[in-house]
Amino acid sequence: MQDYRRLDVWQRAHQLALAVYAATSAFPSAERFGLSQQLRRASVSIPSNIVEGASRSTSRDFARFLDIARGSLGEVEYQLLLAHDLGYVDDERLTGLMEDVAAVGGMLTNLVRSVRNT
Repeated sequence: MQDYRRLDVWQRAHQLALAVYAATSAFPSAERFGLSQQLRRASVSIPSNIVEGASRSTSRDFARFLDIARGSLGEVEYQLLLAHDLGYVDDERLTGLMEDVAAVGGMLTNLVRSVRNT
């Protein structure tokens, strides 16, 4: 089992989840159980799957959970675009969040390659 807290990708994914929580706190109350909750769950799923994969005993299992994290990252990306189009996230915040999404995506891709090559 790896110490997931030492993984740069986990640290960055954790920061993304915190940023999503901050952004969704300003959503309208009508979205309390809608898009806000979906975005939060998907964003938390990213670092959570990294943790679960790092806790597994094989590289194959770790890579599988990293792939799941990438799927959740895709959900976050789309849901942020939707939130922007609905007027819940302004251009500046969307730009920052999308930069975070891209960074986490690149890091996940590189880690998956590394894990699969071991």
